[in-house]
Amino acid sequence: MNNRIKYLRELIGMKQSDLATAIGVNQQSVSNYENGISNPDMVILIALAEHFNVSLDYLVGRVDENYENKKVADTYHEILNNIKTLIKEV
Repeated sequence: MNNRIKYLRELIGMKQSDLATAIGVNQQSVSNYENGISNPDMVILIALAEHFNVSLDYLVGRVDENYENKKVADTYHEILNNIKTLIKEV
């Protein structure tokens, strides 16, 4: 599971601190989850799954396929690129 959290976070170019804010924990907790030091409780697991738009099964490693995360990452990167373009035009 810890590899999935880090993989999904990096897939969308998100910092640990930003993920922590999004799911209501501190940055150290995210680091601990990613490094296998501690495991998120069910409330945080649900928040992570909702944030990344993945199933709990995918998040905890019960299944290896999740088609939604690529779509989310593509959309996120498209939005970021649009913002960068707009900033350059201003």
